[in-house]
Amino acid sequence: MADDRGADVPAGTEAGVLADRLKERIYATITMIAVVVGLSLGDVGSLGAVATVLTTALGLWLAALVADQQAHRTVHRHLATGRELRRMLYVSSPLLSCAVGPAVLIALAALDVLSLDAALMTAAGVGVFSLFLWGCVGGLRMGGGAVAATVAGLVDAAIGVAVALVKAAAGH
Repeated sequence: MADDRGADVPAGTEAGVLADRLKERIYATITMIAVVVGLSLGDVGSLGAVATVLTTALGLWLAALVADQQAHRTVHRHLATGRELRRMLYVSSPLLSCAVGPAVLIALAALDVLSLDAALMTAAGVGVFSLFLWGCVGGLRMGGGAVAATVAGLVDAAIGVAVALVKAAAGH
């Protein structure tokens, strides 16, 4: 990983922690796009959809914690505790928060404010748009200017759309 000057940033630094946290946010966003698209293709009600979204986020978070703890234990020869454990929890928390937007939209569908299909497609659209924005921010932070940032954003959004299309093609 590199800082604003292109220099390597150690994983334990504040910038390294923020980069790790953002990585989890992007991973969770891509995963949630696939989940909500898959739900939109199935025959599921609001309760089933929100349960799927919430258990997916919880499962992602628990898997990340298990992997982090196993890696830490293997490399450092002890369980992560104290500061190390707090860092793991902080870095992995976007895996839980990625469910908030889709869950709110599904709740609105349950209240008949919009259809469930519209809620799920809106959640997917918001996810793709957030990937676009993160791509733009990354492009700007790399010093490429507005055009390079827009291209980076479009590439990241295209990845999100590709995930959704793969999910749709798989029929899940």
